[in-house]
Amino acid sequence: MEEHRFHIGSTQSKPTQHLVAHDPWYQAGFVLIAGVNSAYALGYSGIIMVPLGWIAGTLGLVAAAMISLYASVLLARLHETGGKRHIRYRDLTGHVYGRKMYYVTWTLQYINLFMINIGYIILAGQSLKAIYTSYSNEDVWKLPYFIAITGVICSVFAFSIPHLSALRVWLGVSSLLSLIYILIAIGLSARDGHNSPPRDYGIYGSKTQKMFSCIAAAANLVFVYNTGMLPEIQATLKSPSVKNMERALYLNFSVGLLPLWVVTLVGYWAYGSSTSSYLLNNARGPEWIKTLANTSAFLQTLITIHIFASPMYEYLDTKYGRSNESIYSVHNWTVRLVTRATYLIVTTCVAALFPFLGDFMNLTGALSTFPLTFVLANHMYIKVKGNDLSLLQKLWHWANVWLFALLAVAGSVAAVRFIIIDYKTYHIFANL
Repeated sequence: MEEHRFHIGSTQSKPTQHLVAHDPWYQAGFVLIAGVNSAYALGYSGIIMVPLGWIAGTLGLVAAAMISLYASVLLARLHETGGKRHIRYRDLTGHVYGRKMYYVTWTLQYINLFMINIGYIILAGQSLKAIYTSYSNEDVWKLPYFIAITGVICSVFAFSIPHLSALRVWLGVSSLLSLIYILIAIGLSARDGHNSPPRDYGIYGSKTQKMFSCIAAAANLVFVYNTGMLPEIQATLKSPSVKNMERALYLNFSVGLLPLWVVTLVGYWAYGSSTSSYLLNNARGPEWIKTLANTSAFLQTLITIHIFASPMYEYLDTKYGRSNESIYSVHNWTVRLVTRATYLIVTTCVAALFPFLGDFMNLTGALSTFPLTFVLANHMYIKVKGNDLSLLQKLWHWANVWLFALLAVAGSVAAVRFIIIDYKTYHIFANL
């Protein structure tokens, strides 16, 4: 195991403290499934289907999945460009474009992952608050308190799991937890929908509001299926890394998507245009069942936070850790304690300051997921494989580059608009 962690030869990019070239393809598949079926899935009925409606929303879910799979496969096939494995996204773009793009990609990726984890901490805090309000009529404990509790528990979990490969059994736990809250949400929503009068599925607001809502929903569709850290996940795989990553992607985009699609569509069917950004807030049923669902959502979020924070942890561990010592040595353990606690404290504070979950998902999808997943993947493919592509193939990839670049700009504007509106409406440390 040690040789996989520290051996750096001509077939791999810069040194790392974390384990690489070690995991089977299905472990990466479960990492991807954990991200897709995270507790964020409980919000897609409200933030995607409500602004888009039945036709555009359903077609958008399917089309975004197909486009995301295509772009992810392109990126996976670039993993060994130049005859060596690029274990970080920034290493790959640095190899293809040069030093400046190395730092641009680094910035985009860490903004993307930081924003994702802000959303996860808000979501976990909302789960804890939902449990609290189920058993207490007093409004003493506010959402920021539960966000702070989440940050503390996340820190404890982060200290105990040194790297992404070490999740192993926790990925199985994550899948079980996901099934619990998704099945409960489906069951309660289906019962509510069956017992309720006809729902209103109208899309309301001025033309401007509808336009911005539609753009934001498109950004969310991209956010649903993409991690922004595919090369880092692929780095954990045994050889052949490309073939194994493709297997993991096909697992995720087939079996892995079914729970997400069912809970999203059933939730919207049950509550229509009144569906909230956290489906369990709409659901009616025994408090113990809702508590079980919220508890499962909270615990699964702890695992997914660790997944999306792992590129930052890898950077910090590699920069400040000692590669000639065990990952469990006093020095390396202290490095994890200090650096990960600092990262999670900052993330938790920002989450408590601006707990507008849907807005952060909009901004994340537009600001960084569009460029990382679609723009760069297609452009790098042209640059690396250009001599082997026909004119029609080149035109197709260039069309993707420009389309998603424009969508990134439009989505960012829409997301910032919603954040400004919500900031004026709620105030910092809002108790949403």
